[in-house]
Amino acid sequence: MVARLLDLAGIERNRVQLRRVSAAEGALFANYVKEVSQITTELGPFDTSKYRLRLAAIKRALGSRRLRWLSGMEHRLSIEENVYGEKTNPELMQEVLDESIQSEYHKALILEMLELQPLSVREMAEISGLPVYTVSLRLNELENERKAEFHSHEGTTARFASLVASPMSEAKAADDSDYPLLKDSDHIKVQKAVSH
Repeated sequence: MVARLLDLAGIERNRVQLRRVSAAEGALFANYVKEVSQITTELGPFDTSKYRLRLAAIKRALGSRRLRWLSGMEHRLSIEENVYGEKTNPELMQEVLDESIQSEYHKALILEMLELQPLSVREMAEISGLPVYTVSLRLNELENERKAEFHSHEGTTARFASLVASPMSEAKAADDSDYPLLKDSDHIKVQKAVSH
């Protein structure tokens, strides 16, 4: 699930590794450390400021009820039989997971943007790189979930705002310089989009 979210955010999935090693497997652990060190060296430094908004969206998506439930039930739904003695089709399960991960990430990305300031659908699309249709669709879902709402309008352009706060936004409010959610170029995009 994390690997898929990293893909959606445009971050190399190899930057996150999860390995299970027993305390009795010291040599195996040492091999994993060497392997991960080699991978990270090849990938180079990771500029967190460039991905601040996307990392906040990943964190929010991972905390969503839908993804937490699916991750907890994935094994049960795909490996074990239900009360009727049936197993879920693995391809169908993967399709449901992929759609859910994508949807929750998009909604989280939109909410992270809306916490900074009210934005129009086009502004959100420009900042996030998502198609206008996708932003509109996910914004509608957020409105139905009472997580976003119409805020104001400028001429015929509607602006929307978030109704929920994330831990990142609370920290950002405490100290804006330590927790910028948008990189400087995104702030410039917002200002350009708002001024047009």
